[in-house]
Amino acid sequence: MNQPNVDLDEPRPDRTESGPGSGAAPTAGAGLVDAARTGFGRRPRRRRLRRWASPLGIIGGVIAAAWILIAIFAPLIEPHNPLAQNLPVLQSPGHGTVLGTDALGRDELSRLLSGARVTIPLSLLLVAMSLTVGSILGAVAGFFGRWVDELIMRITDLVMAFPTVILAMVIAAALGASLFNAVLAALIVSWPSYARLTRGLVLGLRKSNYVVSGQLLGFSPMRTLTRDIAPNVIGPILALATLDIGTATLLLSGLSFLGLGAKPPTAEWGSMVSDAIQNFDAWWLGVFPGLAILTIVMAFNFIGDAVRDAIDPHASTRGGTGE
Repeated sequence: MNQPNVDLDEPRPDRTESGPGSGAAPTAGAGLVDAARTGFGRRPRRRRLRRWASPLGIIGGVIAAAWILIAIFAPLIEPHNPLAQNLPVLQSPGHGTVLGTDALGRDELSRLLSGARVTIPLSLLLVAMSLTVGSILGAVAGFFGRWVDELIMRITDLVMAFPTVILAMVIAAALGASLFNAVLAALIVSWPSYARLTRGLVLGLRKSNYVVSGQLLGFSPMRTLTRDIAPNVIGPILALATLDIGTATLLLSGLSFLGLGAKPPTAEWGSMVSDAIQNFDAWWLGVFPGLAILTIVMAFNFIGDAVRDAIDPHASTRGGTGE
């Protein structure tokens, strides 16, 4: 059977072949396989590798990796029990403790390290669930269209019509203060952005020649979505997810700060900042948890920028300079 004519401007799946003489530029769907096969794709591949090695991306990766390691090994490196109240009250840093103590005589450094085991995993879990729910709904809406698209997109518009933080606060308050309810509330307000992005990408690929050819050959919708469309949309979605980790951290910390997330005596960065309000003169109570939130948000934002630049299918050929 003759192969259909493929528009060179359209992204192609990983199985698409391009020989050295084809003149076809590698696209996001072709990936590193086509780039390695064609001499024309080597320069864009080198530019993508340089983007992965951007200074901000490296800095963000180092900071994020350090915090993840801290979260994993926190029980081994905590100098004190984060819940023990056996130290002098409101002791400033450097007087027997590295980061001081709180109003109950608990070691701030130990609580900060313990809080990493709560804030970071929950942020990653929230982004993973939002990506999964949003991308599935967006792919279904974009591929099937008609009433399915209308139903899913109207629900998406309804959720996005409310300010994210306020809606999360309302949902968390209605469900009750707990970390589980805070994550659930954040999930409800976070998935629409993935649904809209995925729907737009799928709509752009649904009428591509290779997708239409597969449907004419009798491929099922599930196979078309998973084998032909998914490889070409996963990059932008992952870039958004990486950038969204910082937002998820801020959202969960904000809910805990308002008393809608972690309950005492759980060590969580947002609740630690909230406790510092009661003792405003003890500057160390709010500064160090705030710096922890700042560093993890900035780290994942740097990583997200590097990921976005590295996987952007048009960045390597824009203006012929890769800039």
